Amino acid sequence: IFLPHCIGGSLVAQEGCASLNSALSSNPSHLKELDLSYNHPGDSGVKLLSAGLKDPHWRLEALRYEGMKLYRYIDRV
Repeated sequence: IFLPHCIGGSLVAQEGCASLNSALSSNPSHLKELDLSYNHPGDSGVKLLSAGLKDPHWRLEALRYEGMKLYRYIDRV
Protein backbone atom coordinates (compact mmCIF):
# COMPACT_ATOMS: atom_id res chain seq x y z
CA ILE A 1 0.00 0.00 0.00
CA PHE A 2 1.40 3.38 -0.97
CA LEU A 3 1.16 6.02 1.71
CA PRO A 4 1.97 9.60 0.67
CA HIS A 5 3.63 10.42 4.01
CA CYS A 6 5.84 7.34 3.97
CA ILE A 7 9.37 7.63 2.67
CA GLY A 8 10.41 4.48 4.45
CA GLY A 9 13.31 2.68 2.84
CA SER A 10 14.27 5.69 0.73
CA LEU A 11 17.82 5.82 2.12
CA VAL A 12 17.30 9.19 3.81
CA ALA A 13 20.46 10.00 5.76
CA GLN A 14 21.46 12.89 8.04
CA GLU A 15 21.85 15.24 5.07
CA GLY A 16 18.37 14.31 3.86
CA CYS A 17 16.94 15.11 7.29
CA ALA A 18 18.55 18.55 7.11
CA SER A 19 16.89 19.08 3.73
CA LEU A 20 13.52 17.90 5.06
CA ASN A 21 13.90 20.20 8.05
CA SER A 22 14.68 23.15 5.79
CA ALA A 23 11.74 22.39 3.49
CA LEU A 24 9.28 21.98 6.36
CA SER A 25 10.54 25.18 8.03
CA SER A 26 10.47 27.40 4.95
CA ASN A 27 7.34 26.01 3.31
CA PRO A 28 4.93 24.46 5.80
CA SER A 29 2.84 21.83 4.06
CA HIS A 30 -0.25 19.91 4.96
CA LEU A 31 1.96 16.97 5.89
CA LYS A 32 0.86 15.76 9.32
CA GLU A 33 2.81 12.53 9.64
CA LEU A 34 6.19 11.45 8.32
CA ASP A 35 7.45 7.87 8.35
CA LEU A 36 11.23 7.53 8.15
CA SER A 37 11.26 3.80 8.85
CA TYR A 38 14.17 1.84 7.44
CA ASN A 39 16.29 4.88 6.65
CA HIS A 40 19.61 5.99 8.09
CA PRO A 41 18.91 9.44 9.59
CA GLY A 42 21.31 8.97 12.50
CA ASP A 43 20.70 10.45 15.91
CA SER A 44 21.31 14.00 14.69
CA GLY A 45 18.77 13.64 11.87
CA VAL A 46 16.09 12.29 14.21
CA LYS A 47 16.84 15.00 16.79
CA LEU A 48 16.69 17.72 14.13
CA LEU A 49 13.30 16.62 12.84
CA SER A 50 11.84 15.89 16.27
CA ALA A 51 12.87 19.38 17.42
CA GLY A 52 10.89 20.75 14.49
CA LEU A 53 7.75 19.18 15.90
CA LYS A 54 7.84 21.93 18.53
CA ASP A 55 7.86 24.64 15.85
CA PRO A 56 4.35 26.17 15.68
CA HIS A 57 4.78 26.81 11.95
CA TRP A 58 5.15 23.13 11.20
CA ARG A 59 1.94 21.20 10.63
CA LEU A 60 3.77 17.94 11.12
CA GLU A 61 2.28 16.19 14.15
CA ALA A 62 4.02 12.84 14.13
CA LEU A 63 7.41 11.54 13.15
CA ARG A 64 7.97 7.81 13.01
CA TYR A 65 11.33 6.13 12.84
CA GLU A 66 11.69 2.39 12.98
CA GLY A 67 15.07 0.79 12.69
CA MET A 68 16.36 -2.59 13.63
CA LYS A 69 14.61 -3.35 16.93
CA LEU A 70 14.13 0.36 17.53
CA TYR A 71 10.82 2.15 17.34
CA ARG A 72 10.31 5.79 18.06
CA TYR A 73 7.10 7.69 17.84
CA ILE A 74 7.56 11.36 18.61
CA ASP A 75 4.61 13.71 18.75
CA ARG A 76 3.84 17.22 19.84
CA VAL A 77 3.85 17.77 23.55
